[in-house]
Amino acid sequence: MVDVCIVGAGAAGLAAAIFAAEAAGKAGCAQRIVLLDGAKSIGAKILVSGGGRCNVTHDVVTATDFFGNRHIIKNVLAAFPVQATIDWFASLGVDLKCEETGKLFPVTDKARTILNALVNRCHELGVAIRPDHRVTDVARLLGSEAGFAIHHTHGTLHAKKIILATGGRSLPKTGSDGFGYELARRLGHRVSATNPALAPLILDETLFHKDLSGISQEVELTTTVNGHVVDRRTGSLLWTHFGISGPVVMDASRFWTIAREKGEAVELSVNFLPAMTQESARRWFMEQAAEAPRRSLAKTLAHLVTERFAESLCRYLGITPQTAIAQLPRKDRDRVLPALTKFLLPVQQDRGWNYAEVTAGGVPLEEVNFRTMESKLVPGLYLVGEILDCDGRIGGFNFQWAWATGLLAGLAVAARVRADGEACR
Repeated sequence: MVDVCIVGAGAAGLAAAIFAAEAAGKAGCAQRIVLLDGAKSIGAKILVSGGGRCNVTHDVVTATDFFGNRHIIKNVLAAFPVQATIDWFASLGVDLKCEETGKLFPVTDKARTILNALVNRCHELGVAIRPDHRVTDVARLLGSEAGFAIHHTHGTLHAKKIILATGGRSLPKTGSDGFGYELARRLGHRVSATNPALAPLILDETLFHKDLSGISQEVELTTTVNGHVVDRRTGSLLWTHFGISGPVVMDASRFWTIAREKGEAVELSVNFLPAMTQESARRWFMEQAAEAPRRSLAKTLAHLVTERFAESLCRYLGITPQTAIAQLPRKDRDRVLPALTKFLLPVQQDRGWNYAEVTAGGVPLEEVNFRTMESKLVPGLYLVGEILDCDGRIGGFNFQWAWATGLLAGLAVAARVRADGEACR
C-alpha cells in the first residue's frame, strides 16, 4: 500500500509528484509516492514540445488563452501564476528566458533540461518513478482498505489516493492514447467529446500549397460554422507539403475539428492582407495602376505579399502573373482582390492525433474541486493536466495548465493523506 499513486509521468504528473513530496516533507511526513507510466522512457511529450526546446509557459497567461469553463480555469491559474513557474524552475536549477513572442524557454534551448530537472527532483524527494508500467484498470477499495487498486502490466498496486495525469489523445506515440478517459469513466466521470486541437490541416491537392512549402506569412484567419463566425485571429500561417500549419492555423484548428466531428458546415477563409479590407485593397490597387501601369501583376502584389505567393495565387486563378496591371481585365481584378482578402481554404481534414499537440474535450471541469483538483464524485481521486476539458492556445499555455493543476493536486493530496493520519511518524 502506497500513499499516493500518480498515473502518468508527463508534465502534470511529475509536477504533482514534486509538490506532494515537498509538502509532505515540510510537514514531517514520510509519504510513499509512486509514479506509473506506460512508456519505456518517460517525458516524450516534453522532449518533442516547442521544437525540442520545451516552451514551458508564456509571459502573460489568462483564462482567455484557454477553452473550457473559464471561471474555473481562472481560479486554477491564479493558484500558480507565471512568476511562480519561473521561480519554481529556478529552484530546480533551470533558468528561463523570454523571447519576443512571449514564449518562455530554458536558456539551454533543450527540452531535456526541463525533463531532467523534474526527474532529478523526484529522485531527490524519494518519489518512485516506474516506466513500462501501463495501468490497465483502477478499482475503488471499500471498508478498512479504503483506497484504490491500480492494476498494471506488472501486477497490482494499492494506493490511498490516486492522481490521474494520463494526458489526452494527442501524440499517442508518446503514451497518451486516451485510455485515461476510460479509467475516468469507470470511476464514474463523464468525458466530453474529444477532438484534435493545435493540429495542422490538410488541403485539397489542387491548391498551390506544395509550391509554397516552407514559406510563412502573416494572415487573418476566420472560421465560420453554419454561417456564423466562431473565431477570427491574426498570426503566422505556414505553407507545407500537405497543407497549412503555423500558430494561427494550429490555434484555429480546434474549431474546425469540433465542427467537422459534429457534422456541421465549417469554412476557413484567409485574408492575406490582414491590415486591409477588400475595399481598401481595391483603392491601393487602383493607385498602383495609376503610378506604375506597366508593372506586372505579380510585381505589384509583391509589395504586399511575397512574389512567390503572388505568382502561385495568380496561376491558381488562371491569370498570367506577368500581365501589366494597366492591362488587367476588370473581371480578373475582381477575382484577385477577393482572393487576397477572403480566400476560402479547401480543407480536407486535420492531420490527426499523431500531429495534434493537445486534446479539446475531456473530463468536465465542473466535476472537480478547482481548489484541490479532487473529484467531486470519487473521494481520493484527483485529475490534472490534459485529461481535463481545458485546452490552451499555442505558446506554452498548456504547460502552464499542467504546472498549475499539478501544484493544486500535489498540495491537496499531501494534506489529505496527512489529515487521514497516514504516513506521519
